[in-house]
Formats: sequence, C-alpha cells, structure tokens
Amino acid sequence: MGSVWARSAFALAAAAAALAHGAEGELSVGAGANYSTGRYGDSTPTRIWSIPFLARYETDRWTLKLTVPYLRVTSPANVIPGVGRFDESGRSRRRRAAGATTESGLGDTVASATYTAYYDDAAKRGFDLTGKVKLPTADADKGLGTGSTDESVQVDVYQTQDRFTIFADIGYTFFGHSDFVQLDNVLYYGLGFSEKLDPANSLGVSYDARQRVTPGGAPQRELTAFWNRRMDRGTRLQAYVLKGFADGSPDWGVGVSLLRGF
Repeated sequence: MGSVWARSAFALAAAAAALAHGAEGELSVGAGANYSTGRYGDSTPTRIWSIPFLARYETDRWTLKLTVPYLRVTSPANVIPGVGRFDESGRSRRRRAAGATTESGLGDTVASATYTAYYDDAAKRGFDLTGKVKLPTADADKGLGTGSTDESVQVDVYQTQDRFTIFADIGYTFFGHSDFVQLDNVLYYGLGFSEKLDPANSLGVSYDARQRVTPGGAPQRELTAFWNRRMDRGTRLQAYVLKGFADGSPDWGVGVSLLRGF
C-alpha cells in the first residue's frame, strides 16, 4: 500500500510542478448532484445519491482534477458503488442484512492529471494522456467503497470538423488490495460525439464500457446524453442522463454539476 501511495503522490506532485512552471492557468471549484438506480442482477434495487465536491486547474497543456463525493447508498450487502454486484463467498466482511440497507458518508477521492500530448490546430485533432488515482476515503465497512487504492492510465483522441467533435478513449485500471472483495484489473473504453450549438452550449452522446471487476460480477455498458454550457471564463454547467445496458451498470441515472472559475 505504501508504495502505491508514494507513486500516486509523486505523479501528482510532478504534474503540479509542471503546471507551476508553465503558463498561467485557471482554477475552478464547484459541486454536483447525481442519482442512479439499478438492480445489478439482483432482485433488490440499489439507489445511489452522490454529491461530489469538485476542483479543476487547467493550463494550455495540463488539467488537474480532484473529486471528493458524499454518498447515500441504499443497497443489498453484495453491491458496492463503482463495482456493482460481487460474489459474497469471497473476502466480504460487510455486515449482512435482509433486503436493502441505507448507509451514508464520504466516498472515495479521485485525483487525475491530464496532459495534452499532441494537438494540430489546423487539423483540429489531438490526443491526451491521463493518470488517475482513486484513494480509499470511503468507509468500506459500510459498503461505500472497496478500501483499495486504484490507479488508471488513459488515452483520449479527438477530431473536430466544423461544429462536430468525435472522441474516443481507452484505459486500464490497476486495482489495489481489498479486504472486502476480490478485484481484477480491467480494460475500459468509450466513444462519442458532441455538437457545438453556439459559443456557449454543446450537446453530445457517449457510449462507455468496462470489463467485469470481480469474479462472478458483470461488465459495464452505458449510454450517456449530456449538455455542456460554458458561461464565462472557467465557469461550466453540465447535465446528463444515463442508461445502462448491462448488470454492472445502473439501469438509469441523472446528474448535474457546476464549476465556478476564479
């Protein structure tokens, strides 16, 4: 665990140092509200409320993000947010109860650093490299997280033509040790497009998928429609509606977030 935390801290410190020596950036902070519901292959539905607190710092090349959520989860004992249903015959030490129970508290903290490795201004195409760390700040005894420190690497590519942008990503998550559930490293990917309606507003659709995380679990398959509005420098409003197509995903979800620039 110590070596993972050390690598994560080093990577984020390196990104922060690069930002400090680069061009002046913009800082934005905000919050959101998300709700999802689904059965995850179980007879009892799981309902998740999330209120994420958000911070973002962006320059020409670098973007740093931090998300700290507060969760309220009503679910059976064999469902964990972000993981879905798992086989309780493994390591689970979560208290069992008939039907669904409700728990609330801090969720897992996610920090990421994205670098624009290439962008052709004339062709309006490029790709980004992202490193992401999930820190186990959620109470795994309550079933709000896995208790593991997880790391992800991701590549994003995008192409803009007139008002339309096509984008795709592929990544891999390395899961840390959990005393509560067996976790397997997984591949994930996504693709989609967006249309710029005017200088402030855009609409888009994306499809995202992930391999199963746990033995006996299910993969994720999700379709998301989203709206983005940039009101002024660094201030963004986003809303989305999500539909799941696999037992590893919620049946549906909605959310909104606001980031205010400084």
